[in-house]
Amino acid sequence: MSAGMTRVQAIWQHPLYQKHLNALTRLESDRIFCRHTPEHFLDVARLAYIFALERNLDCSRELIYCTALLHDIGRAEQYSNGTPHDEAGVTIAGQILADLNFSESEKAQILTAIGEHRSSTGNLPILSQIIYEADKKSRNCFLCSAEKECYWAPEKKNMTIQY
Repeated sequence: MSAGMTRVQAIWQHPLYQKHLNALTRLESDRIFCRHTPEHFLDVARLAYIFALERNLDCSRELIYCTALLHDIGRAEQYSNGTPHDEAGVTIAGQILADLNFSESEKAQILTAIGEHRSSTGNLPILSQIIYEADKKSRNCFLCSAEKECYWAPEKKNMTIQY
């Protein structure tokens, strides 16, 4: 395992993470729009890391990947009981992070970014900003067969190759 990614793997292997990921996979199995899969989580991580590198941001690769893996983990709760997925995600991620070796500062950064990953307004912390942007840019709308039916506003859709 590459240095500095041990906690990313620990999140992936955490039983609560796997429970919510499996529920999400099951609930989205017939979804025609973008799914919230491990591939999406890794696309978000890789894009956010590229943004951090290109902009010379002080943001660790490991925290970026941890946040990206967790940012949509509340989706199954949203589908099941209506709790917004960012709110549910903060709760679930908080339980996962409590079992792992993260400092209080790291937990706060990750949980803040999960809670803010749907917001583009205000003066967001760096991690929140790049997770938000990577989440939006990770979608290849120009390849999607359901693009015309998608609820995203046309100006939000990625209709060209950007990254």
